[in-house]
Amino acid sequence: FSSRTLWRFGCSARLLKTNHFRTAASNTSFPAVWMLSMQYSGRIPGLFVVVKKNSFFTMPETVKDKANLELYSPHPKVRGMTLLNREAFKRTVVVPVLKVKKEIINTLLKSLKHTVLQRPGLKRVVEDPEDEDSRLVILDPHKIPEFSLGQSEQEVLKQLNVHPEVSKYDLELTYENFKSEEILRAVLPEGQEVTSGFSRVGHIAHLNLRDHQLPYRHLIGQVIIDKNPGITCVVNKTNIIDSTYRNFQMEVLAGESNLVTKVKENNISYELDFSKVYWNPRLSTEHGRIVELLKPGDVLFDVFAGIGPFAIPAAKKKCHVFANDLNPESYNWLLHNCKLNKVDNKIKAFNMDGRDFLLGPVREELSKELSLLKEDQKTSFHIVMNLPALATEFLDVFRHLLVGEPCSTTGLPTVHCYGFSKHDDPAKDIQERAEASLGTSLDGRCSTYLVRNVSPNKEMLCISFQIPADVLYKRPCPDEAKPASKRLCTSKDFSEEKLLS
Repeated sequence: FSSRTLWRFGCSARLLKTNHFRTAASNTSFPAVWMLSMQYSGRIPGLFVVVKKNSFFTMPETVKDKANLELYSPHPKVRGMTLLNREAFKRTVVVPVLKVKKEIINTLLKSLKHTVLQRPGLKRVVEDPEDEDSRLVILDPHKIPEFSLGQSEQEVLKQLNVHPEVSKYDLELTYENFKSEEILRAVLPEGQEVTSGFSRVGHIAHLNLRDHQLPYRHLIGQVIIDKNPGITCVVNKTNIIDSTYRNFQMEVLAGESNLVTKVKENNISYELDFSKVYWNPRLSTEHGRIVELLKPGDVLFDVFAGIGPFAIPAAKKKCHVFANDLNPESYNWLLHNCKLNKVDNKIKAFNMDGRDFLLGPVREELSKELSLLKEDQKTSFHIVMNLPALATEFLDVFRHLLVGEPCSTTGLPTVHCYGFSKHDDPAKDIQERAEASLGTSLDGRCSTYLVRNVSPNKEMLCISFQIPADVLYKRPCPDEAKPASKRLCTSKDFSEEKLLS
């Protein structure tokens, strides 16, 4: 009854279990009463008879799921390996094959493209040791789980005059046939997280391994080199980026120790020493987003410029660029990349603390440019502060950075400040921190943009806002005894008269 019920729900013959057939079954192995009753019930199409005649009962049950499991799994003995031994990954698995004449191989492959084995590195067609005029076409054991063909496949074979018998073939798999995640899943302890992802910086693969993966780190590094053409060095970060210069300690896990590399981002080339400067390929989209906001003739102040991923494309766009970085190595590579991209005459580079850069060159340039700015001029000023761990703490520099009155409120600089947040509401968090540093509310005059998810509970955001005039300018105090031009407010005087709006 239960078996007939399966048929009533449209199950095909190849889904039936063969648990009761321990050896290759004959045509009489299937209970005759069951077969007859289902034929007379009208529930079985001719498919059942065709399948039975051909090969449904030709394979023992013991190979039913074995190929499925083994095709994508190296030999079990590699579990716990810490020193890579490629030979240990060899194994032989049983897969289904069809015997086909040479002259119709291409036609058959096109007709059965969803059934034929599709696995990089494995041949779909192999020599037939018994017949030089024929070839063996390897079928995907996941698609032929019972070593039996479905009705549509059999119809194709009938049209091509190919005998539909499915045979067994011993397929040898080697280290080269397995993907990196399959290798690492087989090596690392069962149930442990497998690392196969990495950041690529030129020829370098950069990993952030978990503690349980560290005993296998050199093997992991070598597997990544083996499976990723162009990668010749694999490094692992050994501490959090919290140094003054934003670079981190790293260990070379495999390959050469050359950490000077070349990268290309948004069609611009950069060169750098990955061990001495900060570079994150995941920020490519963000670099492009900010540069897209700029127009030719605009002014960009890049406070934490690194090797120039904001500054150089901005200069290429014919903006006036002031770029700064405290790290002497970053500063030197910034100069190098400016020359490499032929914009060294369009960028003024500085090697200063970010606060000193804002209080010095930035204040000087803004004082000069904003005083000359007319209402109808369209020059925009942008200040990029990409130091997400600390940048919001620098925003207090803008309090009364300039003296006097703005000639044009439209020319007030726009700040793009980056920050990390572990708050439930990251946008609210970074806005509140920015407001605390500026001493004013940014409600209705700022926007926040989610840059990327750094970790499950940590977001990187960018808050953009035009610096309010009341914040940026130290204005003359109202004084009945003296003309306003004779006396300037101190920060204390101004805060007592009126809170920063």
